[in-house]
Amino acid sequence: MLTPHRGPGVEETMLPQDYQRILATVREAAGPVKARQVGEVLGINVSVRSKLEPLRGKLVRLVDRGWLRKLPDGRFTTRL
Repeated sequence: MLTPHRGPGVEETMLPQDYQRILATVREAAGPVKARQVGEVLGINVSVRSKLEPLRGKLVRLVDRGWLRKLPDGRFTTRL
């Protein structure tokens, strides 16, 4: 599994490099962020939907694996 579940003994450094960058971007934000905001920081052309959707998929994968939390309004934030 390329994106491991968060848990005891699983370090952030075990994530693929692009996932580490996404996680760092969300962590450095002043509050919950939208996928578009993360894409802008990472230098992704967010005006093109086909470029933004893979990023959104990675954010959701980080949520599913316990690294991030998705709020009801669709924004992403770090887990406590």
